[in-house]
Amino acid sequence: METEKKTQTAAEQLTDRDLSEQIKKVTKDSHVRAENTELMLSFQRGQVTLAQYKLLLCSLYEIYQALEEELDRNSNHPGVAPIYFPAELARLESIEKDLEYFYGQDWREKIVVPTATKRYCHRLRQIGKENPEFLVAHAYTRYLGDLSGGQILGRIAQKSMGLKSNEGLSFFAFPGVSSPNLFKQLYRSRMNSVELTEEERNGVLEEAVRAFEFNIQVFDDLQKLLSVTENQLHNGSAHSKPVTTLQIPGTMINTSPLLRMVLGLFVALATVSMGIYAF
Repeated sequence: METEKKTQTAAEQLTDRDLSEQIKKVTKDSHVRAENTELMLSFQRGQVTLAQYKLLLCSLYEIYQALEEELDRNSNHPGVAPIYFPAELARLESIEKDLEYFYGQDWREKIVVPTATKRYCHRLRQIGKENPEFLVAHAYTRYLGDLSGGQILGRIAQKSMGLKSNEGLSFFAFPGVSSPNLFKQLYRSRMNSVELTEEERNGVLEEAVRAFEFNIQVFDDLQKLLSVTENQLHNGSAHSKPVTTLQIPGTMINTSPLLRMVLGLFVALATVSMGIYAF
């Protein structure tokens, strides 16, 4: 029996002292900054391509691998145990399934992620070792974001890429959660029950802001790369020279496809946050 069926109460009466409400409050400005980017609007317009979505999966794989390994390792920690729902929420296996569908069995050799994604993963590993209670901030923003926007985003991605089935879209499916709204109520309740000192609570709130900022940093890094690519395309056109290539660790991609891929990763990473803004 799935976990949310155990909850029969009405919607929670949240207060200003509830951790979930405090996180929502302290991340409001970051939320607005990210929500109003052209990247987020692009996805909402249904302009995501197959190349873009594949890059989304690459970054999600790295991020969720770090997050879920740290959650697993700290599953008995008092700051993690109440919000540890691997059967209902774990995304890694679904992402691996999608990557294999799009890239083939050797998909691990084809993953490309920006430096900012690696920095985010490093941070998840760091707090998993030093401050496991901070993981609640990342788990909350990631998983409840996925639950809030997943169904809508899945339909947008399917239509935009012209997919005729749900193959390749496992990331958006939560077979262990029959009612996202009820489960989110349960999750918030469990999260608000975590006992934290004032110092630890402040640390969790700071970490929630940091989670948003990692996404914004990724956007900034990619904007710089995008600017370089656009300049090269412009210069190549002005001088009637053939399009050159750019080197990325582990791969070589023509600048024209690279431009599309970079734009794709902008939009793709924005989708990770879209659901967050809904809850």
